[in-house]
Amino acid sequence: MKIAILSRKASLYSTSRLVEAARLRGHDVEVIDYLRCFMNITAHKPQVFFKGRSLADFDAVIPRIGASHTFYGTAVVRQFEMMGTYTLNRSQAISRSRDKLRSLQIMAKQGIGMPVTGCAHSTRDVDGLINSVGGAPLVVKLLEGTQGIGVVLAENRNAAESVIEAFRGLKANIIVQEFIKEALGQDIRCFVIGDKVHTSMMRQAPDGEFRSNLHRGGRATKVKITPTERATAVKAARAMGLNVAGVDILRSAHGPVVMEVNSSPGLEGIETSTEQDVAGAIIEFIEKTAGGGHKTDRILE
Repeated sequence: MKIAILSRKASLYSTSRLVEAARLRGHDVEVIDYLRCFMNITAHKPQVFFKGRSLADFDAVIPRIGASHTFYGTAVVRQFEMMGTYTLNRSQAISRSRDKLRSLQIMAKQGIGMPVTGCAHSTRDVDGLINSVGGAPLVVKLLEGTQGIGVVLAENRNAAESVIEAFRGLKANIIVQEFIKEALGQDIRCFVIGDKVHTSMMRQAPDGEFRSNLHRGGRATKVKITPTERATAVKAARAMGLNVAGVDILRSAHGPVVMEVNSSPGLEGIETSTEQDVAGAIIEFIEKTAGGGHKTDRILE
């Protein structure tokens, strides 16, 4: 097969591992910087061009779209879809998962466990917003934040009011969520491929920190998850319409709750901590599904 990986840099760990895994399995693979692509949007012969040549001859596309380039990145993925090219994760699914509020609303409709959540833009009813999630302590998140940036733990009501009012002054869209104290600064990243959790890792926040992101100094170890956690992760990925996803779960007193579904999950932390060939499993999934016809994303929201 001829496979394109849409990524800004070939040197990134996740990108280079996917290239290595594809070549080991005998595929022709190329890294394409999607921001350097341009599109010919026509009714009869839609095309994507890169460095002056058409990309119509690829059999499959692996999108690795950065959060800060979601709009144009998903437009390029969508153009490949218009051309009939198999895409590992479809553009609508990527956009769906990147919108924190939209993804939470979809999961709530599907009955997937998640922290009690409130959303506001410039509400004057700060007390009502705080009460809607059971009061302090609570977590305030910018909807546009990634990798733990724009996430604040308000340990008491005064702190919560101050943080919410500060974000309100910036005209920022925020969500507030109950703080799952019993998680003890830990979360679980479940790596979903198709309809299975391929592997999972436990991430532990450093001392004095509640965010367990590896980019913020968190530690990762392999973890065995329960059948309920496994089913929750798969259901969350399916709700977004993603074939490959990193589903972040907290262990709460009332069962597993989903914090986020990532459409371009990193491979370095999960492969290092679990010693699993995740990149190879992704390529194997493409081999099994790329030739079976391209299914339209028909998730209703």
